This record gives sequence, C-alpha cells and structure tokens, in this order.
Amino acid sequence: MHIFLQILVLTLILLSILLIISIPVTLASSQQWEKSKGLVFTGAGLWGLLIIITGVINSFIT
Repeated sequence: MHIFLQILVLTLILLSILLIISIPVTLASSQQWEKSKGLVFTGAGLWGLLIIITGVINSFIT
C-alpha cells in the first residue's frame, strides 16, 4: 500500500510540473488557448482527482 501511495505522489508531482510549464505557455499564445483549452481543463481535473485519491489513500495508511 505504501508503494501505491508513493506512485500516486510521484504522478502528482510530475503532473504538477507539467502543468506549471504548459499552462503559462498556453496562455501566453493567443491562438494556442482555443486549441488547448480542453487539454488544460482535463489536466487540472486530473490533478484535482489525484489530490483527492492521494488524500483518501493516505488516510487509510496512517
């Protein structure tokens, strides 16, 4: 169970880094926003879901 939690945290960190880099780049270019809007919102939703899942798994471990 600890390994699964560590994999969730690693995935969360990698997704956070990806979003930190890609969202400002997408917002800086006006034409890219219309094309990438769905991808940005999907990434943000996945990030939020990972936060909730990681918290629930962590509550079972401690």
